[in-house]
Amino acid sequence: MRSFTSVELLIDQRAHRFLDSAPAGGARSKLTEFVVFGLKQGWACIFGAALLAVLLAARLWYPDDAGLARNDFLTLAAVVIQILMVATRLETVRELRVIVLFHLVGTVMELFKTDVGSWSYGAEGVLRIGAVPLFSGFMYAAVGSYMVRVYRLFDLRFARYPRRWITAIMAAAIYVNFFTHHYLWDARWVLLAAVAVVFGRCVMHFRVFRRKFRMPLVLAFLLVALFIWIAENIATWSGAWLYPSQVDGWQMVSLDKLGAWFLLMIISVVLVAWVYKPQAPEAEENASAEVPLEAGMGPAG
Repeated sequence: MRSFTSVELLIDQRAHRFLDSAPAGGARSKLTEFVVFGLKQGWACIFGAALLAVLLAARLWYPDDAGLARNDFLTLAAVVIQILMVATRLETVRELRVIVLFHLVGTVMELFKTDVGSWSYGAEGVLRIGAVPLFSGFMYAAVGSYMVRVYRLFDLRFARYPRRWITAIMAAAIYVNFFTHHYLWDARWVLLAAVAVVFGRCVMHFRVFRRKFRMPLVLAFLLVALFIWIAENIATWSGAWLYPSQVDGWQMVSLDKLGAWFLLMIISVVLVAWVYKPQAPEAEENASAEVPLEAGMGPAG
């Protein structure tokens, strides 16, 4: 199993003192697995959850006449969250590298997308590049934080994972299309079909507590994309940024964005693979110890 941070190892040891007494079968066993699954997912989301909480708090309580612009406050708060994540050993320096890469990739996209009018931010504040406040990159970093953390918390393994050079080419094509579709033909549907072909046979294996589960990786991509789309609705309601359709009054983010987030998952997986090389599942001594998704658990990511 991939190593925890020192803080997570301490939590894991204490949790085992309590959970080891739980029955290995029956309804209580399933309930234990479900609760642990939820707690691990929450722990993996801690960066994004903290950032989303700050966005909501700023929307509800940040004073309009404050000396510090709200966008600058959000940027400083995001920096503090990231520092605390590393200082308290909730993230490793190794993982920070890929999170910073998420930040840079996201900021470049933000600069382009705001310039062509895909979405917009409030103009207040000085901690920004052009029309893009610096906190925006941290929202992509939050996705990166979740991906690297869920990867080790659930000890993810992948059966029939495609060759990494193929996934890298696909991720590059997806990223380029985010820019070029404003001027050329939008290859989104071709890319979605390519994802289905390349990753269609890949199955993700993950451990919750005692038991291991599996699910199609494409389904995991879709579920994470759905989760991010929900968070995006909360963030736009908070006024962090607005799509053109929301300028005259907030409304739900278009479901078209769900496809965009699905494609972003491919970029995310390729970046995470830079830190954690995808590993095949270990041979099971008892095949019944591993449970398919339909037997009663949700996704690991």
